[in-house]
Amino acid sequence: MNADTILKADIHQEASFLEKYTKGIIDLTVEYTPKIIMAGIVLVLGFWLIKKLARISEKAMLRRDLDISLRTFLRSLIGVGLKILLLITVAGMVGIQTTSLVTVLGAAGLAVGLALQGSLSNFAGGVLVLVFKPFKVGDTIEALGQKGQVQEIQIFNTILITADNKTIILPNGSVSNNIIVNQSREGTLRGACSVNISNEFDSDMVKQLILQTILKNERVLIDVHPPTVACTKAGGGTYTLQATFFTSEADNAATIAAITESINKALAQQKIGEPIPKTIVIQA
Repeated sequence: MNADTILKADIHQEASFLEKYTKGIIDLTVEYTPKIIMAGIVLVLGFWLIKKLARISEKAMLRRDLDISLRTFLRSLIGVGLKILLLITVAGMVGIQTTSLVTVLGAAGLAVGLALQGSLSNFAGGVLVLVFKPFKVGDTIEALGQKGQVQEIQIFNTILITADNKTIILPNGSVSNNIIVNQSREGTLRGACSVNISNEFDSDMVKQLILQTILKNERVLIDVHPPTVACTKAGGGTYTLQATFFTSEADNAATIAAITESINKALAQQKIGEPIPKTIVIQA
């Protein structure tokens, strides 16, 4: 075999390889070009639709008057979640196997969820508190055996300030799953005070005196809930009168103290009170 024959054979082999390579490229182009074009269209439309949905969700959250920190987080969460779904969908349209990718993402999400189980529970509780609003900043609440004014509602915790100026941090997961007593929601609170009176004094007269004393206090909400005085206990030479009245939530403690003092002074001026204990001394 001479050199010319070998050269022709090499040229033929290279031409055959080039033809196969070119044919393969053309076949791939013909096969994937429509898919890539369609995927590109879906990608562009998908991003546009995600922006539209983000605006709609933002307006809906504004109408619900959600906390700004929650709005920002939920908007980002919705945007990122929808973009991940869009990219996985586009990859599948092009022909990329997404099953393994979804499996890896799922396993990673499960591992992170198990590691942050407590934090995720508190986050979910914070979302529930901010969405359904069982209380708001400034309300006085009782939760988890603690009482105080709500200073801040965070994603993971609720911050309370007690009457003696202590800071209490409550996990939102536990708060949202337990009983919450909101003293500020209705705007008014009932106050009460009791006195023991000797049987020698007429109960109707004493009731009238106590009622007049209560009515003199300007912080008592007379029109909303008229005050009452009732006998709650009798026996042993005395009877117990309980006075009840309503005030604003902010004035409740101060009004109870002021009315208790005023009633005691009014009764003392009329020399009304419990029987004076008597001691009998027998001398031999």
